[in-house]
Amino acid sequence: MPIIPSVIRRVNTKRIHQIEHFKRYPVETQLKTLLSIIEAAASTEWGKKYEYSSIRSVSEYQSRVPVRPYEEFLPFIERLRNGESNLIWPGETKWFAKSSGTTSSKSKFIPISRESLWGCHYQAAKDILTIYVLNYPDTRVFSGKALTLGGSNKINQAGNKSIYGDLSAVLIWNAPFYAELVRTPRQKIALIEDFEEKLELITKKTVTQNVTSFSGVPSWYLTLIKHVLAHTGKSSLLDVWPNLEVFFHGGISFTPYREIYKKLIPGNQMHYMETYNASEGFFGIQDDPSRADMLLMLDYGIFYEFIPSDQVNSDSVHALTVGEVETGVNYAIVISSNGGLWRYLIGDTIVFTSTDPYRFRISGRTKHFINAFGEELIVDNADKALEAACRGTGAIISEYTAGPVYMGEVSKGTHEWLIEFEKAPDSIEEFTDLLDNTLKSINSDYEAKRHKDINLVRPVVRQVPTGTFTRWFRSKNKLGGQNKVPRLSNTREFIEELYKVAHSKL
Repeated sequence: MPIIPSVIRRVNTKRIHQIEHFKRYPVETQLKTLLSIIEAAASTEWGKKYEYSSIRSVSEYQSRVPVRPYEEFLPFIERLRNGESNLIWPGETKWFAKSSGTTSSKSKFIPISRESLWGCHYQAAKDILTIYVLNYPDTRVFSGKALTLGGSNKINQAGNKSIYGDLSAVLIWNAPFYAELVRTPRQKIALIEDFEEKLELITKKTVTQNVTSFSGVPSWYLTLIKHVLAHTGKSSLLDVWPNLEVFFHGGISFTPYREIYKKLIPGNQMHYMETYNASEGFFGIQDDPSRADMLLMLDYGIFYEFIPSDQVNSDSVHALTVGEVETGVNYAIVISSNGGLWRYLIGDTIVFTSTDPYRFRISGRTKHFINAFGEELIVDNADKALEAACRGTGAIISEYTAGPVYMGEVSKGTHEWLIEFEKAPDSIEEFTDLLDNTLKSINSDYEAKRHKDINLVRPVVRQVPTGTFTRWFRSKNKLGGQNKVPRLSNTREFIEELYKVAHSKL
């Protein structure tokens, strides 16, 4: 039996017991978590406003603090970034994870406290390895390097010079010293802002190393894998890294990429382990390789609530705790965290597959979206970009929908837009360029993925005949009423259905 996994199992026996404990006592664990973070924040400006010092139950907390989206936290976050402290969490907040997805801002800045960094994100990283060793006791993953494809960070010059960047960059920058011993490439390369330059350097530095694992977003890693294979002239990644055995993946659905990964990493030695980490916190780990769902991690300093997705915009929202949810229902997630987010609606939806223990799968976003490559494109982005394209070309749109074109073994990813025009533009090419450039200007994640066509190439706009969408509704018996065109989808379901309608005989 390998020595390192054996040692890790002994060291983490206590942690395994803790995980088993919250699986057995989920409601009690969550109550303890809530009261703990409320007590910690009682002396903050937020805590005083909602009289945290006198809260003793979940119902008291829910009755005092309303559910909020990011926009309603923004004034506090801007003050934190300008150097104020003790606002929503004790002390000064120096780090912010940058992401996009809001309707009113190009970027979100999620506060990362020391407690959330170590008690949530880094604890989750350790738990992933603990669970992996438990499932694969003969693993040799520790005999080599963990390949890291990180983001980048910048210094915010306002106020206290707070630091922001992709969550991966924040985690790499703050990682303990020993992480450099097992990670490749070194921090200096992992945090290079220019992805094309980073891709080249990572490839050159790692192809001669013993890489046994990597972790991150499937689409970005597929880009790296293709680059590595092109550089080495190999057809299988195992010819480059013969001891590669696991991909810890998250961020977007792995389903569209699974077959491509199987072709590029053939054989049975490769394992895939899904994780659910976001800028706001780390929420789930696939603890059982025979299942496709994830275990909800209940002791990371995060208190969870869940709202049925069809009630998110209701005037009287009642959020449920873990003890009240049911399997098979689509829930929007609300969190209160040790990062200072209180009853924060993160925008993701999940469906519980089990309540003993609590396991779930990610079902999407609270609104239509495309996030096949980490671009987090939402309907508001699409509407604004199409408006700009129409304004610039004189076009008028009747209906539209868009979806992803997934990466192939050779081809790159893109978006496909099916548009029914009332008045078509003189040039579809000009229309497409205006659409693409506007999306870049209003969505930082889309802009990053489109950078130099490395991960996502120019979108494809296709005009469909007049009446296509009406006939599609008719085929589904959904003409009239409250039925709406699905503007964006993270699958090609609607695109393919509309194709058939568009090319069928009238």
